[in-house]
Amino acid sequence: MNHLPPPDHQPPRWLAYGLLALSMSLVGSYVALSKPLVAALPVFLLAWLRFGIGVLAIPHWLVKPTDEPPMTRSTRGLLFLESFLGNFLFTLCMLFGVSLTTAVSAGIIMSSIPAVVALLSWVFLRERIGWRVGTAIALAVLGIGLFSISKTELPASHVQGLQANLAPNHFLWGNLLVFAAVVCEASYAVIGKRLTGSVSPKRITALINLWGFALMTPLGLYAAWSFDFAGVAPRLWLLLLFYGLAASVWTVWLWMTGLKTVPAARAGVFTVMLPIAAAAVGVLVLGEQLSALQLLAFGLCLVGVLLATLPARRTDA
Repeated sequence: MNHLPPPDHQPPRWLAYGLLALSMSLVGSYVALSKPLVAALPVFLLAWLRFGIGVLAIPHWLVKPTDEPPMTRSTRGLLFLESFLGNFLFTLCMLFGVSLTTAVSAGIIMSSIPAVVALLSWVFLRERIGWRVGTAIALAVLGIGLFSISKTELPASHVQGLQANLAPNHFLWGNLLVFAAVVCEASYAVIGKRLTGSVSPKRITALINLWGFALMTPLGLYAAWSFDFAGVAPRLWLLLLFYGLAASVWTVWLWMTGLKTVPAARAGVFTVMLPIAAAAVGVLVLGEQLSALQLLAFGLCLVGVLLATLPARRTDA
């Protein structure tokens, strides 16, 4: 990471776009890979271990830089909300949601993330949504929706961590939980934009992860009390390590660093990488094949990203 700009400086626009895209790609990857983890570990335990890995990995990021101003009460409140919504609730809603519904349904619902981010950024940050960004958001939603409905997948039948009975009413709850995760993710993007104006990306990452660990500890300890850790396969512990580092450290730092340069509404377009990466993991890992409709969907998403990232006139903001 030595070639990247220090956390208190804004990266150039092209690098910020790359950081945002990489962040959401990692999120999509670990969302897809969380399926076997949810099948082997209770959700509360899995989430607690995820935050615990983050706490152990970056304690030095908690130290306040000498050139960073003291945090106000408002900033402290935003940090708590960022962790509560973007870490704590998002993790629970997503893990429970993907366990009670299909990847297809989850993908369709997740396609609304760019639009929800744009709406919240307009309401809370007063960001103007130009025609280019608006068109990019529409193409992103359409592309991800097409990609999701073109897939066929049956829900998992055995989820030990949740002991889920995938009856029709559980599909409804699963879909509602995934949509709640969408709102949490959009809130995470908007609050993060506000925080990057006064707190460094590394410190934001460490503080919201510490809050997440504190919030999850009572539930995690309860789940761990009677859990048989010896029954978990060694390969799943390696997967858990990747999940913890990606979810608690890498994706947060990448996203916050990119947000220092890019408006929240424009950054929201890059959330298309989340469901795309999740679907790509299914294709590459599970051996699925892309259909013509899926390739069209990818093309729409690519056009949307290009619209959002190509240099624009000032009137196109």
